[in-house]
Amino acid sequence: MSRFTSETQTTLIDVASEMADAARAAILPFFRNPDLMADNKEEDGFDPVTEADRAAEAAMRNVLERRRPQDGIFGEEMGKQEGESGLTWVLDPIDGTRGFLSGTPTWGVLIALSDENGPIMGVVDQPYIQERFFGGFNQAWCDGPHGRRSLRVRGPRPLNESILFTTFPEVGTQDERRAFHYLGDRMQLVRYGMDCYAYALLAAGQIDLVVEAGLNPYDIQGPQAVVQAAGGIVTDWHGGPAHNGGRVIAAASEAHHAEAMRFLEEGLANI
Repeated sequence: MSRFTSETQTTLIDVASEMADAARAAILPFFRNPDLMADNKEEDGFDPVTEADRAAEAAMRNVLERRRPQDGIFGEEMGKQEGESGLTWVLDPIDGTRGFLSGTPTWGVLIALSDENGPIMGVVDQPYIQERFFGGFNQAWCDGPHGRRSLRVRGPRPLNESILFTTFPEVGTQDERRAFHYLGDRMQLVRYGMDCYAYALLAAGQIDLVVEAGLNPYDIQGPQAVVQAAGGIVTDWHGGPAHNGGRVIAAASEAHHAEAMRFLEEGLANI
């Protein structure tokens, strides 16, 4: 039985939708704008942040200030704000800023409502193609160009008939990269570079596995809620909780999850 009344659930979904709408309005003027500039947050690499990232998080925080001031906030760009309710909104205003800068429509706005045990509900929103994936409170759906559709993972099939996604070809460390490719060698197809949209495709029944490393909580909690509500499994590489980030497996079935863990462990052991 849910800890939230149906009225509270409806309110929380409405707040998340209002936040996603606000982020869309803040971001879209910047997308594919030739004047867009990016700052680099990483000294030894490239971790970009743009004015669009900051504007979107500010817009979402403004919604929460009006509608849920009792809740905490943990955002990628503006950090943590403590609350009183035991609930925290975990925000990534643009997951996939590299894709955003490149003009690909595979980045997304990530919203999760979480407690100490992880995400309760989540949103993956793609403003440019106007797809919004929601999961929580025993609901999973996508609003998009074809209207509202239910989300459901596609279930078990052999690895040699399955599709695996990750964002970066290097995955994480050299060891993690080799372990990932040890698993990838057993798949029908491996694809790269989709950021949060890969999790949305998993929830929609298009692909079978997403395996990543080096994630932050705000990278995974929104997608995790959507995938789990659609019947999928999300853990770390050893089957433990994934909501704090790090190494993550998102799987369409128990069989996919078990095999991914086995081959990743074998890959790490063989290094």
